[in-house]
Amino acid sequence: MNEIIIEPGRTEANYWRDLWRFRELFGFLAWRDILVRYKQTAVGVAWAVLRPFLTMLVFVAIFSRVAGLASTAMPYSIMVLAGMLPWQFFATALSEAGSSLVTNSNLITKIYFPRIILPASSVIVALVDFAITLGLLAALMLWHQYVPSWRIVFLPAFILLSLVAALGPGLLITALNVKFRDFRYIIPFVVQFGLYVSPVGFSSEVIAQRFGENARMLYALNPMVGVIDGFRWCIGDATAFHPASFVISAVFSLVLLWLGIRYFRNTEKTFADVI
Repeated sequence: MNEIIIEPGRTEANYWRDLWRFRELFGFLAWRDILVRYKQTAVGVAWAVLRPFLTMLVFVAIFSRVAGLASTAMPYSIMVLAGMLPWQFFATALSEAGSSLVTNSNLITKIYFPRIILPASSVIVALVDFAITLGLLAALMLWHQYVPSWRIVFLPAFILLSLVAALGPGLLITALNVKFRDFRYIIPFVVQFGLYVSPVGFSSEVIAQRFGENARMLYALNPMVGVIDGFRWCIGDATAFHPASFVISAVFSLVLLWLGIRYFRNTEKTFADVI
């Protein structure tokens, strides 16, 4: 049983210590979310594979056949899927985190625990989906007889970066969603719009070639630009990684995470009353 100690002037320090003390609750909530996600579904975890696979087919048909875009460093379908997987991870993490407080209102109003556990544990669902879809990428590489680069060992670093990129906006939206329920409509819009403004169906090099390097630096304010370019660099496209744009994306992701944590902590004490 966890013992709660209230000390004047020690609220912040005790809060982060409580995160470790409530680690079992974190694990329970994460496991519950995974089970609920696939409960009473006809094909179960296959949905994690079908969504990026069908979206990849659409992008291949539109961007490769119609728009005439192509990839020289790797087969176009692999390039698209290498961008689709981190984007799907980001989108799922953002959606799950953004609605986590409202869907767990019964817990918030009854017991104390660091509320940040809820959006953090919900992100584990996205991590499970991502682990499953890596098998799809491996199967596509096998189909094309494509051997990934040795740089694939750096893939976990970009997975962590995509987690950071999703958690910051996720904390902001979930805190705002408690007070303004309109934000539940914003999340699907952000996910849908972000898919087409992120370099999923095309390379970031296209932006630089058509609009110049300044446009590429501005485009890098999209946190997923550095993540997707990094994924493709790990898979085998040595030209995909652009140091300057990666730094911009990474720094902006960290800024959003800081803002998300700060706003979440400032509003957290009102959640039980408002929700």
